[in-house]
Amino acid sequence: MSLISILKKKSNKLFFTTPSHSGKFFILHKFYQWYKADISEVDFYNPEERLKEAEEYATKVYGTKSSHFLTNGSTSGILASVLASCNLGEKLLIWSNAHPCHRNAGILSKAEILEYDLPFNNEWGIYEKLSVEDFENLLIKNKPKAIIITSPTYEGIVSDVENFAKVAKEHNVILIVDEAHGALYPFSENLPESAVKYADFTIQSLHKTAGGLNPTAILHSNCDLDIKNALKLISTTSPSYPMLMSIEANIRFLASKKGKKKIEELISNIKEIRNQLKNLDFYGDDITKILIKKNGLSGYKLSEILYNKFNIEDEKTNEQSTMLLTGIGTNEEKLKKLEYLKNL
Repeated sequence: MSLISILKKKSNKLFFTTPSHSGKFFILHKFYQWYKADISEVDFYNPEERLKEAEEYATKVYGTKSSHFLTNGSTSGILASVLASCNLGEKLLIWSNAHPCHRNAGILSKAEILEYDLPFNNEWGIYEKLSVEDFENLLIKNKPKAIIITSPTYEGIVSDVENFAKVAKEHNVILIVDEAHGALYPFSENLPESAVKYADFTIQSLHKTAGGLNPTAILHSNCDLDIKNALKLISTTSPSYPMLMSIEANIRFLASKKGKKKIEELISNIKEIRNQLKNLDFYGDDITKILIKKNGLSGYKLSEILYNKFNIEDEKTNEQSTMLLTGIGTNEEKLKKLEYLKNL
C-alpha cells in the first residue's frame, strides 16, 4: 500500500490527535481535499511505514543507495548533506556565487568555508563549468572534506559529474551536487546525464521543472554517511503527508510511460520552436532552459520587449541574454506563443 492509497482511504474513526482540523474543519474550503489528506504521524494508517516504502521505491527508480523525500525544498537537502559530511573545522568548498543555502550549510556544520570561482562567459553573461582538470586542481589546492557543485546552473550549464566523482573519490573528497534544476534528467536520454548515480549526494527540486508542488524535492545518497540523522536535525516531526504523497505521485508519473512521453514531447516541441526562431541565438547544455539573445538588443531590452509586446515573462535576465524556463507543465500551445518572436 502506497502513501497515495492510504491518504485516499476513508475512515470512520474519531481522531483525537493532531492536526486539530481532523480532516473535517476547512478554514480554507478551496483546499478541503488537502485537509482530508493531512493526517497525523501517529495515525492508525502507519504512514511512516508507507513513507519508507515510497522512498524505497524511489531508490529503485533512481538507482541510488537511498532517496529521501523533502518538503522544505532542495535547501533542506543541501543542509543535511553538509551536516552529514563536515564536522567542526573541516573544509567545505563552495562556489562563490552559489545559492545561499550552500554557505548556510557550512555555517550550521561549523565547517571552514572556502570559495571557488567559475569561468564567466561575457558573450552570454553567464557562468560556465569547471573542466575536470580545474576541478582536480581545486581539490589538490584546498584539500576539502566536501565540495558542492551546482549542475545544472540556472541557465542550464551542466558539469561532467561522472568524472568529477572519480576525481573526488581519488582525493577522498565528498561530492555534493546541487541538481535542483535537473529533476527531469534521470528520465530522458535526450537530456544531460543526471548526477544521481555518481555523486555522494544529489539534490533535486521537483517543483522547478518536474511538475511538483512548491517546495517538494528529493535527496539522493550513494555513500555510507549518516544522512538520516542529518535530516532529523533539520526536519519537523510533523511532516505534511499531502506533500509527501505528492512527491510519491510525482516520481511515479516521471517514471511511467506517460511521464516519459510527456518529457519527450516537451523536448520535441522546444526543438521545433528553436528551428523556427532563426533570428535568435540559443545557448546551453539543457534544451529545457531556453537561453536566448538577439543581436543588437541587451538581455534587459529583450526581456522588456517580451513582456510588454508579447506578454511573455522570462525566468531570468542579464545584460547579454534572457532565459525562459520550461518543464513538465509547458505544453505545445504555450511554446507556440514563442512563434511571435520571429517578428523581433
